[in-house]
Amino acid sequence: MTPAPAPALLNAALTAAARGWPVFPLRPGDKRPAGHPERDCRRTGRCTDGHRTPEQRATLATEHITTCWQAAPYNVGIATGPAGLVVVDLDIPKPGDGAPPEEWAGACDGLDVFAMICERAGELLPTETYTVRTRRGGQHLYFTAPAGKALRSTGGSLGWKVDTRAWGGYVVAAHSVVGGAPYEIIHEARPAPLPAWLGDLLTPRPAPAPMPLSELSARMRNATAYSTAALRGELEKVLSAREGGRNRAVYFAAYALARMVRHGDLTEADVTSELLSAGQSLGLSAGECRTAIRSGLIRGGAPEAAAA
Repeated sequence: MTPAPAPALLNAALTAAARGWPVFPLRPGDKRPAGHPERDCRRTGRCTDGHRTPEQRATLATEHITTCWQAAPYNVGIATGPAGLVVVDLDIPKPGDGAPPEEWAGACDGLDVFAMICERAGELLPTETYTVRTRRGGQHLYFTAPAGKALRSTGGSLGWKVDTRAWGGYVVAAHSVVGGAPYEIIHEARPAPLPAWLGDLLTPRPAPAPMPLSELSARMRNATAYSTAALRGELEKVLSAREGGRNRAVYFAAYALARMVRHGDLTEADVTSELLSAGQSLGLSAGECRTAIRSGLIRGGAPEAAAA
């Protein structure tokens, strides 16, 4: 039997649209988008000209929203990019997450880390804005996106348990219910403009130019031409990695180079130093880089890393 429509969810969708925030349906009781993923797209119907993502399907049209949410008790997704929003997502650790990285020692959750970020920037915690408590007790701080900047969603680049939702992302709207727990407004206000200093932190840095092979060779005292070229190739992959995939790029570079460390063509110190420099140039912390490098070298069988 199809669940009966929920007027509260229809009202939540219409309220968000009235604020100028395009919405799309999430699965009932879930926070995943309704509809099919791209891998299952048959390129028919609304996808005839190509798969339409939730961000592309999001709408402000009252009649479409009403028809959709009268059909089933869908939760409500807000497409943050088209809505002109940047939402700071302050998460709560899940069981098994372990302690925060050393850089954020003492923090219990994303709110603590965000407070540290603000303190280090010499700024006050920007809490005077529209705020939603998530079903697990985290917080979504809504801000209006800065003009002239198409900021993308990020995952942990600001700090442990601190994500952002902008272009390419979405948030679960207030009054949606996931796992039996609601998303609730805890500060009803107009979204404040995104603080300029925070916008600067979220603005992608231009990728550094790869180091000339001759300069890298000069720094690798005992490396062969082949191993130096391989190292440069892995550094280029790291430097070209997109936001959200940079930590993994450092890990896979270390994993690929572990074989040369194992055979004595490169030293672990050289690999660590160069990957650390590349990762930090992209905005990763030293702690994040060292963890990724160490894990990659161990997984790849580098002898010194495995013995540590």
